[in-house]
Amino acid sequence: MELRDKKLLMDDVAINRAITRIAHEIIERNKGVDNLALIGIRRRGGPLAQRLAKRIEEIEGVKVPVGILDITLYRDDLTTLAEQPLVHRTEVFFDVNDKVIVLVDDVIYTGRTIRAAMDAIIDLGRPARIQLAVLIDRGHRELPIKADFVGKNVPTSRSESILVLLNEIDGCERVVIQEKTT
Repeated sequence: MELRDKKLLMDDVAINRAITRIAHEIIERNKGVDNLALIGIRRRGGPLAQRLAKRIEEIEGVKVPVGILDITLYRDDLTTLAEQPLVHRTEVFFDVNDKVIVLVDDVIYTGRTIRAAMDAIIDLGRPARIQLAVLIDRGHRELPIKADFVGKNVPTSRSESILVLLNEIDGCERVVIQEKTT
């Protein structure tokens, strides 16, 4: 099965604009940034969390802690991924207890990745609250999970896929919708 680009959803300017808006929404919803920390889900959630933290610091003048979470061992489809799944390091070097944690990911689809991430965070401690920020919400939830902060809602069919490309990982910056072809 191949994927072919169908439509450009966001360019670098639109991604940057969404990050700025989400940063403002996080600050507003939490009445500032006291006791706030961001945790990005490894791969593209990490750079997005870093960008949000930078934008929050530019707005509020306060540096918020940022961590990176590897959820590989928390996935409910672990046995179908690979015989020996590749596990990366979780890099959360702050206490999550009683903090407002904003979990950051690139795309929310079924909600299963977010459920796994929440399990991983709870293993680190007991946050006061967990909120969710995503760049793209494409629908098709299988679990009752909803993002608190969304860059763009993109209704998709199950035969489509969303590809987020970020400079830090991919060397380019865009979000495209792709069609699965046989």
